[in-house]
This record gives sequence, structure tokens and C-alpha cells, in this order.
Amino acid sequence: MAAVQQTIEERLRAGFETLTRAERQLASHLLRHYPVAALGSVTALAKSAEVSSPTVVRLVQKLGFAGYTDFQTGIRAEVEERLISPLAKHDRWAGGVPDTHILNRFADAVLGNLHATLAQINHAEFDAAAALMADPARKVFATGGRITHAMAEYFVTHMKVIRPGVSLISEMSNAWPPALIEMVPGDVLLAFDIRRYENNVLQLVEMASEQGAEVVLITDPWVSPAAAHARYRFSAQIEVPSAWDSTVAIQVLVETLMAAVQSLTWQQTETRMKRLEGLYARARFFRRAK
Repeated sequence: MAAVQQTIEERLRAGFETLTRAERQLASHLLRHYPVAALGSVTALAKSAEVSSPTVVRLVQKLGFAGYTDFQTGIRAEVEERLISPLAKHDRWAGGVPDTHILNRFADAVLGNLHATLAQINHAEFDAAAALMADPARKVFATGGRITHAMAEYFVTHMKVIRPGVSLISEMSNAWPPALIEMVPGDVLLAFDIRRYENNVLQLVEMASEQGAEVVLITDPWVSPAAAHARYRFSAQIEVPSAWDSTVAIQVLVETLMAAVQSLTWQQTETRMKRLEGLYARARFFRRAK
């Protein structure tokens, strides 16, 4: 049985990690605006992706095309196939409103971000990062920047239920020394840093790495400078039709990491959760259903 040929979109995702920084920026732009972005000239594509024309040419050659014209021919063939296939049709997210409505445009962007993010994740590295966080011999710390610190706090809140030895490191530098003094070789630091990359995150990651910590970094497609000190790095797509970047794909990675750790530690986690529920009940923390 003949193997199913990869689409151009699938090839972009599959080879994403092998690309240069500029090529990743171009690939991310193509994936977010696929296939429309590739239907114009080389110059127009380079300008919209904020890269050089030679970068466009290099990328299409890496995808196996002789040149940009050959690449566009392949794109157009795929578009024609989609147009005639009933399987390519889908319902809009918000029924009864135009495709151009913000609900549909934003939902499409978020779904595209999630799809592109998951396609780029190295499964073996993801499993290895989860195993580090599940190791009871290692303490786990988390930190982030001005926006992403909320992701770190969310992670720590849930991980404290799953296992002991989990701490949130404040984004304020005066809180670092007490945290770093508790950090020993082999401990894990989960750090979040998306554009505009923050000096305090980079500095904390550098210091943790010097302490011998294993750094797991969640960043964006353009990659934080903190990646130079990370053992594992996962890039999430963040662009949406808004003045702010989206953290939806980041949150999916965080929740999947937590689920993976819970699965690895379930025998201990189940006992821990039962004890915690007993304490909540004794403190009458939650309202009882009437």
C-alpha cells in the first residue's frame, strides 16, 4: 500500500525544528495564514512575514521544491483539491454570524495555533520533561514574565495537589535568593518567556542553570534567549487578531504536562488528593450542594 504523501502544510510542521530562526518565523506566518499567504509574490510574502526574500527561497527549497514557482504550483493544487472535497468543509465556530466576525476569526486563529504547536512538539522530549517533574527526588520550581507568570502560578497551584516539593518563584528579583538557595543539582525549573523576552526571566534561568537545575522552557516560535540554558524547550504559537498574544496553546501544554505527571505518580497522587479533600471538608472550604 502506497504511503500517503504529506501536504505542504504537514511538511512545514514536521520540519519546523530543523529551520533557522528566520525560517521558523516565515514558517509560522505561513501556517497561521495557510494557504493564502503563499499565493502572492516572493517579495509580498517576505514583507508580510518580516523576513528577507532569500529566506523564502531557502525555505521552499528545504520543503523539496525547485523554487518559489514550483512551491506555488503545489499550493494551488492542494487548494483546488480542498475546494472540490466535501470533507474540507466545516461549520463555523459561531453559527449565524459572518466568517469575518471576531468570534470566528479569533477561534480560527486559536485552533491554528494549537494545531501548529502540537505538531511541533517532540514527544520523547515532552515525556522526558514530564518524567523529570514526576521524580520525587527532585523539587520543582516555576516562574514567568509579566504576562506568563500567571501560567507559572496556575501550574504550581495544580502541581501542589499532584506532588510535594513544588514552588512558585516570584518575578521580583529580590525573591530569587531564598528560592535559589533551596535549589540543588537535578531540581527542575519550568520557565515561561514569550516576546518581548524579559531580562529577569533570562537572568533567573541562567542562575538556576548555574545551580545545576534542569530547565524546561515554554516559549514562542521565535524562541527566548533563555533557551540557551534549557534542557528542554517547547514553542507555542501565540499570534491572534488582537493587540495581545494568546496563551491558549501555552495553557494546553501546561495542562498536558500536569496530566502526564499525574499519570506517572498516580499511586502517590491519589493518596495525597484524598488527604487533601479530607482537609478541605474539615475546613468547610467549599460550599455544599443543597
